[in-house]
Amino acid sequence: MKNFQQSELLNSLPTQFFATLVEKVGKVVAQGHDVINLGQGNPDQPTPEHIIKSLQEAATKASHHKYSPFRGHDFFKEAIATFYKREYDVDVDPKSEVAILFGGKAGLVEIPQCLLNEGDTVLVPDPGYPDYWSGVTLAKAKMEYMPLKELYHFLPNYKDIDSTILEKAKLMFLNYPNNPTGAVATNSFFHETVELANHHDICVVHDFAYGGIGFDGKKPISFLQTAGAKDVGIEIYTLSKTYNMAGWRVGFAVGNKSVIKAINLLQDHMYVSIFGAIQEAAATALLDSQECVENLVKLYEERRNVLVEGLSNIGWEVTAPKGSFFAWLKVPKGFTSEAFADKLLQEAHVVVAPGIGFGQSGEGYVRVGLLTETERLQEAVRRIRELNIF
Repeated sequence: MKNFQQSELLNSLPTQFFATLVEKVGKVVAQGHDVINLGQGNPDQPTPEHIIKSLQEAATKASHHKYSPFRGHDFFKEAIATFYKREYDVDVDPKSEVAILFGGKAGLVEIPQCLLNEGDTVLVPDPGYPDYWSGVTLAKAKMEYMPLKELYHFLPNYKDIDSTILEKAKLMFLNYPNNPTGAVATNSFFHETVELANHHDICVVHDFAYGGIGFDGKKPISFLQTAGAKDVGIEIYTLSKTYNMAGWRVGFAVGNKSVIKAINLLQDHMYVSIFGAIQEAAATALLDSQECVENLVKLYEERRNVLVEGLSNIGWEVTAPKGSFFAWLKVPKGFTSEAFADKLLQEAHVVVAPGIGFGQSGEGYVRVGLLTETERLQEAVRRIRELNIF
């Protein structure tokens, strides 16, 4: 059989760090151990029943058995506009300010290819979601990292970025509530971001994947709530986290008309939109009762509190996340993030994600997911305590 060589473009893609983690976990599971996996970002709750029912009913419609409109159904885009007005008091034109996406990840990877030329500069958070790197590489662009430090509440400090880099930058990725740190953005930070983007002609892409998940009675703010935000950027929202629809692969981008136009043009050449029945179910999720979202946030907050209290009681210095379904925990002295994660896996059979997998500034931390039952979180704490590290 002939062995056809991959393109230089594919060979240039960043190594998938977490594939290695999955392989390590698989070996321990294969040995027959009971592994508690807190390293994943895959929601563990089912999609709400009323959304599933909407899909079932829509799937019987013959109109959905044909190709969907290239740029998605108007009813879904109108639902998105209604959702943004209701949740954030942001006016969105469904015809020109909305692009339907095959999940939020697709939009995040597509954006650099829509707006950048070879060698252009992109500002990315460090630590940050690794798929930002993939899109930048596919566009043959260049990354400059914005360290997220605890000192600044895991928000980038723009004053620390060299002015020559800001002058070159054409695109910036932000993500709040943040993966992996669980930090949230403030109104003043978003105002500063808009001013910076205006001054340096930077397009801001705010990854709002965890927009529905905020704790302690505080709702995460949308970047588009900031005056002038639509002039300088877009926001990408996914139904994966808010509505437990990760496997449905549906999301959307909203904001700047020129950016939305570029996304739609690229997707015209790649897809023929999403199955219409999924679009109907997604519209149901956005428009119907949000009680399911409220209950989900309560569940994650309960899990967060159990984890934080348990780890604090065994002597681990822990800061409770303010949003997302992740906790960002300092590694004990004497360990790298990967060495500590390996120790927990091999000796406690507890999986955490090493911070180095999210960028150089992630070293010294591990990410822990709140995506398992409270009893399993308590068991994980018990196992870690027995290692006598703290």
